[in-house]
Amino acid sequence: MITVDDVRRIASTLPRSSEVVVRDSIRFRAGRLVYAAFSRDETVMGVGFPKEERAGMVAAQPDKFMLPRKSELRYNWILVRLDAIELDELRELVIDGWRMCVPKSVGETVS
Repeated sequence: MITVDDVRRIASTLPRSSEVVVRDSIRFRAGRLVYAAFSRDETVMGVGFPKEERAGMVAAQPDKFMLPRKSELRYNWILVRLDAIELDELRELVIDGWRMCVPKSVGETVS
């Protein structure tokens, strides 16, 4: 299963990224914007994701992805079950979420 340490290793390589704890939950930010956040039990991760693609992703892979709670639907965000994804998928999700929070010129520096 994917852990916070797996995300930490990826996030530590990303410019402008930092880790914070908010209300007993680990979050990763680029500046003031959160691009990844863990549930308190660390089994689910929220990650930045385009709203217009979210429903399709959940419908195509409901074993991996969930919609955020109703109050968070206005944000570019999707929930991921950490026991259902692999490390390569995690890396892609984290970097794509981070890219949504940094200037385009910064986002292009990471492959």
